[in-house]
Amino acid sequence: MQALSNGFDSLLGLNADSPSIGQLGVRCLAFYAVAVAMVRLGDKRFLGKHTAFDVILAVILGSVVSRAITNNASILGMLAAGFMLVALHLVISKAAFHSDRFGTLVKGRARMLIRDGDVDWEAMKKSSITRQDLAGLLRTEAGTRDAAEIELAHLERSGDVSFIKKPADPRVVDIKIENGVQIVSVRLG
Repeated sequence: MQALSNGFDSLLGLNADSPSIGQLGVRCLAFYAVAVAMVRLGDKRFLGKHTAFDVILAVILGSVVSRAITNNASILGMLAAGFMLVALHLVISKAAFHSDRFGTLVKGRARMLIRDGDVDWEAMKKSSITRQDLAGLLRTEAGTRDAAEIELAHLERSGDVSFIKKPADPRVVDIKIENGVQIVSVRLG
């Protein structure tokens, strides 16, 4: 057992004041694997859209793991802190799932920006979204230049803006007469 412990110490440079480049490389590999395990124990939001709540955990977890890699703190202490952060995030996420009030406190709330083509400029101001920002979002996210074409737009808790377009009015696209019968083609969307 002592030989195994000495092997780990030597491989990772655990007792070294200044680990070698090879030891730092092995630490990076080892702590990358541990960090992936931590994230997998958390939830899948690490891999998708994030709220500020999720980003904060990612930044802190990165800081904790980097301190363990660069020998600026106790490796076991940093690993314990990393797992504690992930566990805390999971507990808070579960509590937010079960309590809308708590979820709003931790993650914020969505804000209505456009309703039936009318822009709520007060909500835009509170969200720090300028006219130019809205114009860019309409073009890139909604595929339009005109807010009047939007039924609803929300600033989501993740910071993304989601758009629901108004249904297109039906319009006549073709009129023809065949065998004495008038045929009218109408596009509904």
